[in-house]
This record gives sequence, structure tokens and C-alpha cells, in this order.
Amino acid sequence: MADWAGASRIAAITATTVASVVLLSPVAAAPATADVQGVQGAAAFAPQPRPGEDTRQDTRQGPPRPPGQQLRWGDCAGVDDPALRCAEVTVPLDHRRPRGRTITIAISRLPATDPARRRGVLLTTGGGPGGPGVPLPSALAPQLSPEVRARYDLIGFDMRFVERSTPIGCGQELEETGGYWVRTATPGSFPADAAEARAYARDCVRAAGWALPHATTANAARDMDVIRAALGEEKISYLGGSYAGMLGATYSTLFPGRVDRFVLDSPPYGDTAWRPYELARTPAFEAGAAAFAAWTAARDADYGLGATAQEVTDAVTGLIRRAATSPLVVAGHAWTGGELGSLLVAGIYDERTFGLVAAAFADLSAGREPYVPFPLRPLPPAGVPGVPADNHTATNIAYRCGDGPWPRDARDYLRDLASYSARYPLFGPANANITPCAFWPRIKDEPVRLSANRAPGVLVTAALRDVAVPVANSRAVAAHIPGSRLVTIDAHTHAPYPSFGDACLNGAVDAFLTTGTLPPADVAC
Repeated sequence: MADWAGASRIAAITATTVASVVLLSPVAAAPATADVQGVQGAAAFAPQPRPGEDTRQDTRQGPPRPPGQQLRWGDCAGVDDPALRCAEVTVPLDHRRPRGRTITIAISRLPATDPARRRGVLLTTGGGPGGPGVPLPSALAPQLSPEVRARYDLIGFDMRFVERSTPIGCGQELEETGGYWVRTATPGSFPADAAEARAYARDCVRAAGWALPHATTANAARDMDVIRAALGEEKISYLGGSYAGMLGATYSTLFPGRVDRFVLDSPPYGDTAWRPYELARTPAFEAGAAAFAAWTAARDADYGLGATAQEVTDAVTGLIRRAATSPLVVAGHAWTGGELGSLLVAGIYDERTFGLVAAAFADLSAGREPYVPFPLRPLPPAGVPGVPADNHTATNIAYRCGDGPWPRDARDYLRDLASYSARYPLFGPANANITPCAFWPRIKDEPVRLSANRAPGVLVTAALRDVAVPVANSRAVAAHIPGSRLVTIDAHTHAPYPSFGDACLNGAVDAFLTTGTLPPADVAC
């Protein structure tokens, strides 16, 4: 999911967002009785509750404000914007125990441009999960209308365990491509894939076992309410794209009385997070790849990858297969299958990157150095000390596993692999394969269901041909928050506000943020 408000739209599509690596070999059907040693024993190394410990979810409206909390504003580490000021907010590690261990959450502030018309604060954070939020006000401000900027202090924050906010890692030397742990499932590979997933989960427990039980979207939402209190605000407004939209929906469920004007841009439907969501969006990935292939085939004279969609698909997937067997060395860089898969996913996420990604594959096919103006692995934040080398991957998997539930029986994954690989040969083997979540520690939290939402209506925005978060998710979120409205555009993109530049959609959002009035009905731009 996209870190949607980054300074570069293309970088935003890929950094901490690539949600799957292409897998090209259908998984051979395995016997339903197949087992992998240790899958059923997934919780063997999970932290266990102490005798007498209450592991139920805390259902209070919110954590108390830590006593005597005062914000000290100063420079923002790793951000080259003197107007942006940063501070740290102290929050409980476990919100059920507000007087226990604490962690710090980094926040940033860009003041409203017209204090006389200032309404309050507009919070935002990165997508992923795992994307940073502290730099976002600086990147977002030039894209917002002057009317919106006049009324709100833009407040960014890194979610718990991300970059500046008590960061964690899983002991790995590198980020995964896209900041997302996924493994190929080829005929006969499942035992090895499961063993690698188990080993990764064990490494995460060793490196950050104290944090993992508390890495949930619900806890990140509770942190938001501590931020609200520390800022001295009775209510907050919010602008969140992709996963950050799901976080906003969760906050509105937990703290409906604190919601002012919320804009949720292409949010996943949290009630299906994460295994059902990953499986359900597989058809959209296949459709996105088909659209990219058809577009490229129509321009065969420019790219030379094939005159039909099938020829383009064969050319691109052939390169990925080669690189998966042995890295493809071009101009001194050894391209792996994972990197090329991430490059393809970057192409299918947004119609505006079709040409760039097609040209890159054409260059690689010809042995030329490709032009790829964005990192295929998340970059460490420059000027921010103490961030583990694999922080984005670690936080992404921690939240995804923490929000659960995930199957812990090997047979469930084998059945899904057989079914999805047959129907969706490009992406089914990736989205259906086993992950470290099958072996994750038990989480001391419960998912927050939107059916319990009693917040004021929010504005939800989406693109009809979104691959990353299919539009059915945005429709479900809007339907489950009473009084909400949905604004859509007919485009192949993700999280379109404000960077896609659609005047109708942007105008609807700007009007809501400045006046508080929702459209009288859903809007199809």
C-alpha cells in the first residue's frame, strides 16, 4: 500500500508499498494431508501471559494523558525543511497498562498559514504499514489548496516502531524488496518456504519480542489519541491514504467523539485484514498486469517487448524467471527476481508509470542499464540514528501479523496455493503462500470491527481501477461508517488525493476540509 503523499509520486508507489512479488510457476497441487514440521506448533516460542494476567482488549475510550507531558519542539531528524518542527510524545507500550513501560512517538508540525482562520490539526502518516509520516507535512503542503493550508496545522507522525518512533528490526541486514516479506511458491517449494517463514518469525521474536505483541493498528490508533491530547486538541481532523486510511477508520471506531473531518483515501477494509484481504485482491493484480501488458503491446515500436499482451507478459515474466534462477547482471547491478517483480508491481499500480516500467524492462532485455528513479528496497532514513537496517520490513510484517488472524495449519496454505495458482498464475502463488504470520506470537489485542463504528460521517476517496486496494474496500469502509460519502474517479491509480490531480475529486476533498460539509450523495467524478 502506498506511502501516498511522498515528494515523488513514483517513489511513493514503490517505497514501502509493493504488496507482492511476482511468482510465475503454478504450484503443483499437494495432498491435503501434507504437513510442514512446526506449522502447527507456531506459537511454541511466542511470549506467554503471566499467571493471572488479563489478556482481554482494553475497551476504554482511550488512554489517559500521561501526567506532565510537555512537547519540546525542535529540528526534525532527516528532514531538510526548517519550517517543519518535531517533538516526541510518550505513549504506553501496552495501553491496558498506562503506568507501565512507555515508548516515544515522533511527531512533526507545519503551522496553518492563517492563524486567524485556523480550525485545528490535520494528522497524517505513511502507508504500508511501515511508511514514515514525519516528513509528510513538508511533502503534502505544496499539493494542498491554500484554503486547506490556511485552516490546519499539518501534523505528521511515525507510527510506533517505525523510523523515529522507537524503531524495531528483525535482525536482518537488508530490507526486503518493497519492504514486504513474500516468497515464491514453485512446485515443491512449500516446505522450504515454510521453514524460511518460521526462521524469520523466530528472528523477529529474538530481536523485538518485547514489541511484537503491541504492534497493531488498534494500538497505533490509541497512540493517535495520546498525540491529540498532547497537542491540546479536543478533536482532530485526519488525512490518510492506503493503509493510513485504514488506521483512520480504526481511530474513528475507537474514538468517535474525537473525530472532526476525516478523509480516508483508498483505505483497506480493516475487517478483512490481512489474509482475506490479500487473497481477495489477487484478481485485481492480474487485471493490472493485463492492462500494463496491453498498453505496452500497443506501443511495440517504442519498447519492443511484444506486439500482443501475451507476448509482453511472456517477455517480462521470462526476465523475472531468469533473474530468480540467477541474478541478471546489467551495468554492475545484479537484478534479482524479487527486484524485477517489484518493478513490475510498480508498473501495474499506476497507469502513469506504464511507460517508465516498460522502458526499464526493454532496457534489461537488451542488456542496457535501466532508468529506475525510485528505490526497489526502502532506503534507511538519512540523518536518523538508531534505525535498524530492516525497519520497514519488520514493521510491515509486525502490523500485518498483529492485526490477524492468520491460519496456523499448513493445509490451509496448501489449499489456497492450489486454488489461487490455478486461477491467477501471475500473482496467486505469491498472495496465497505462507508467511511468517503463520508462526507469529499471539497478540494481546483484538481487531477493531467497523460494524461498531459510531463516528460522524467521513469522506472516502478511491480510483475505480485501483490494483493495490480494490475499490470494493473503499465502498465497504464508506458503508460501515454511517453518514459517509464516497468520491471515485475512473482511473488506474492508487490513493488519488491530491497527487493524481483530478479537479472533481480534489475539489470535493477541499470543500469538506474547509467547510465540513459532505456531498449530499456519493460522487462519481
